[in-house]
Amino acid sequence: MKATVQLTDGYRTTITSRGHTYHADEPETEGGADSAPTPSEMLMGALGSCIAITIKLYAGRKGWPLTGVDVALDYERFKGDAYADYAGEAAFVHEIREQVVLHGDLTADQRDKLLEIASKCPVSRVIELPAFFQRTLLAALPD
Repeated sequence: MKATVQLTDGYRTTITSRGHTYHADEPETEGGADSAPTPSEMLMGALGSCIAITIKLYAGRKGWPLTGVDVALDYERFKGDAYADYAGEAAFVHEIREQVVLHGDLTADQRDKLLEIASKCPVSRVIELPAFFQRTLLAALPD
């Protein structure tokens, strides 16, 4: 899972993954040109896409009559000591709210299982489980 990112103009970035090129930017109110989604919006899009794909893959393996998946997401940052469900030491926590709509003639048990499977998508696990960053600063190239 690799991506390269270049800051190209203002806050606009060009991202390349496996030969695909896409962009991120900030809204004008934050100094950007609003030419692309923000990195946080892209993160929510990646999470929603992963949830939908994971659900479809599982339903397909089971032969269940899933005909579509809609996922809406947003998140909010809270001070860690002010969030009722958190007892850790982190200064901030993030609450991600997911709304999933499953299309198709599914039973209640199938719907419950697919919602459970949604939490097992790889992007959910990266966000939810501990992640460790190993940053390396390389020498800057002269302009």
